Amino acid sequence: MQETSRKLNPVNIEYEERAKNLLKSELKRRGVTYAQLAELLASIGIHETERNLNNKISRGGFSAAFLLQCLSVSGVQDLRL
Repeated sequence: MQETSRKLNPVNIEYEERAKNLLKSELKRRGVTYAQLAELLASIGIHETERNLNNKISRGGFSAAFLLQCLSVSGVQDLRL
């Protein structure tokens, strides 16, 4: 029940949406597709399919570690929030 209430919290929803948009925009800015992201993540030992990445990023409820991994392998060094 606690997990459900956390996911329905408007504050969490807002920040998950922001994280999703941030990641998607950085990938787009660098021309990195989900297929390429899957290959880049595999190079650091994280195995995700293109479809899984699409689903995970579309939901926006991913971990901070996942966000940093994606940004790192995509070559993002600086962010503006």
